[in-house]
Amino acid sequence: MQRITPFLWFNDQAEEAVHFYLSIFADSRILTQARYGEVGPGPEGSIMTIEFELQGQKFVALNGGPHFTFNEAVSFVVNCETADEVDHYWEKLSAGGKTSQCGWLKDKFGVSWQVVPTLLARLVSDADRGKAQMVMAAMLQMEKLDVAALQTAYDDA
Repeated sequence: MQRITPFLWFNDQAEEAVHFYLSIFADSRILTQARYGEVGPGPEGSIMTIEFELQGQKFVALNGGPHFTFNEAVSFVVNCETADEVDHYWEKLSAGGKTSQCGWLKDKFGVSWQVVPTLLARLVSDADRGKAQMVMAAMLQMEKLDVAALQTAYDDA
């Protein structure tokens, strides 16, 4: 059993958001759905919560109304093994949203994501601090992280 489950509060787009995420991440599915009844507070019969799984990670999405919104203080990191994976997740998650610096983006629902090549952690934690700093300097100039450019910054340091 997963002990900690991210719980995402949407105004009224939980179902749309879940289907959006399922279309992006392979091996993903809806687990359960609960609907509002007569007592609300949402419209009777509308989705209250959806428990779903993205590549083995469980989440719950709630249609809770406009009381709260997402911000960058909480984000989800997508670890990518290849440049093709970075391209895929960056393109899909940013569609209709907004991109930012250093691999960060907000999807069209306002949820923050970081699309990060796994290579980055290894390069910026290298024992050769000069090489690590060159990689960091290169990353700070990027929006979508470029695997080849990060490796080149490391190799050229």
